[in-house]
Amino acid sequence: MRAPLLLYGFAGSLVLTALAAAPAGSAPAASPQAGSTPAESTPARSSPTGSSPAANALTADAPALLESAEARGTAEAARRAAAAGLDWAACPKAEALPDSVRCATVTVPLDYARPDGRKIKLTVSRVKARGEASERQGAFLFNPGGPGGSGMYWPLAADTPEWRPISKAYDFVGYAPRGVGRSAPLSCQDPKEFAKAPSDEPTHPDSAHKRKRVAEAKAYAEGCAKNAGDALRHYTTLNNARDLDVLRAALGEKKLNFMGASYGTYFGSVYATLFPSHVRRMVFDSAVNPDPEQIWYRNNLQQSLAFETRWSDFRGWVAKHHKTYRLGSSVEAVQSSYEKVRDRLARKPAGGRVGPGQLQSAFLQAGYYDDFWPRSALALSKYLKGDPKPLVELAAPKPASAVEDENGNAVYTAVECNDSANWPRDFADWDRDNSALARLAPFETWDNAWMNLPCAYWPAPRQQPVDVRTAPGELPATLILAAERDAATPYRGAVELHRRLAGSALVTERDAGTHGVAGGPNKCVNGHVATYMLSGRVPESGSANCKPHAEPEAAG
Repeated sequence: MRAPLLLYGFAGSLVLTALAAAPAGSAPAASPQAGSTPAESTPARSSPTGSSPAANALTADAPALLESAEARGTAEAARRAAAAGLDWAACPKAEALPDSVRCATVTVPLDYARPDGRKIKLTVSRVKARGEASERQGAFLFNPGGPGGSGMYWPLAADTPEWRPISKAYDFVGYAPRGVGRSAPLSCQDPKEFAKAPSDEPTHPDSAHKRKRVAEAKAYAEGCAKNAGDALRHYTTLNNARDLDVLRAALGEKKLNFMGASYGTYFGSVYATLFPSHVRRMVFDSAVNPDPEQIWYRNNLQQSLAFETRWSDFRGWVAKHHKTYRLGSSVEAVQSSYEKVRDRLARKPAGGRVGPGQLQSAFLQAGYYDDFWPRSALALSKYLKGDPKPLVELAAPKPASAVEDENGNAVYTAVECNDSANWPRDFADWDRDNSALARLAPFETWDNAWMNLPCAYWPAPRQQPVDVRTAPGELPATLILAAERDAATPYRGAVELHRRLAGSALVTERDAGTHGVAGGPNKCVNGHVATYMLSGRVPESGSANCKPHAEPEAAG
């Protein structure tokens, strides 16, 4: 599903977003996500999705032996990793992490059916638990989502007020999944081309624009195949889950303590399905809908629809603060101000780099995180008053992050395309569905479609999504967190995951829409996370509600 180009790979909360940005000294890298896979394959045909006691049926044409080979390969890789352990040392300068954080690498097979074949190394980071030895409960791993996000910054969260109680009991361990950062990095396009600006992204594209975007999607898919070669098919959610089990073993942990945000909830739930006996504590923050029929095409359509509601929330907040921003005292008036800016940028890009495409990508962040609202509104207001600088600072591509942005987008595309055989292969289907949806939800629909369109022309084998589910007693209690108005991962996904994971508990932040709620400003949510991570307890009824966090204050 989609994640914003300025914050690639969901940071999970506003606190974590800031941490992700800080070490590099530049804006984070994410593509508007909303939402954001599973099975291996032979070159000729799809292979099984993997199984546990709550078994997934194999695809009709998949040899049963292949999954058993992959299961054996995973077990062998985990055994080797446990024997080797991790050699912790100072982090490479490329990670931009402080001396308090230690780094290592873990070796995993590119193809788990061939554990003695080609290997890749994943980068790992850690700070040790801050408390006494008697308090230690193990390692706590985090994935920020994407696909394509790196969690290497996660150890920095250990010293923040929101996470300090938990960091007394746990080592905070981050890592970059396969393809991300220095973990066998994947690229599909020259980063300079990927970051080219300004660009025009019409809300209702004409036939000529659609033909142009189809050609670009085909070229991007071909670029992924050219650069990755035979390795391309191995960038999957199922392999991400297997890699996580190998990392667990390398850390010397018999059972996994894990938190995933956004897409991280999906591959965390795949892990729980495949390795339920290896789970100790698991937090799913802003859950992707794991229904196999939703992965990934329908999830993205649902995301685009949800972003329209959240876009309306932002405009309503701006209208309430008309005295500060002078953008209109109604949702409709604020929309008119936005369209006025968009039209002017189409004629003359701000700073020569910000056109309608960059404007839309920047303001998509307002759909993810409401603490972006004051800065976003101020940038619009200043621009209409003749000062384009705040808008350029907000929306212009950052050359320093071009490589990271392109890498994140490449991994996002490879994982989502490989994960599912549900992507339509005929653009006529995309055109029909997105044209109809854009009449109801114009804000994100076509931009989201263009981001995912390479999956229509994907050259690698596409697989059947895992049927995520666990039987009663198969999995320890797990904790699901969701904001009721989250656009990136609509709330129905959390409800569906709760239904599929027996014994899970769902904590809802009512009437709020920030994407990623753990470690954020809601003390009620953070209390549930701390109670769970420190004691294993979840709400007795299986669900709990938290009041919304306070709206941001206007800043003029």
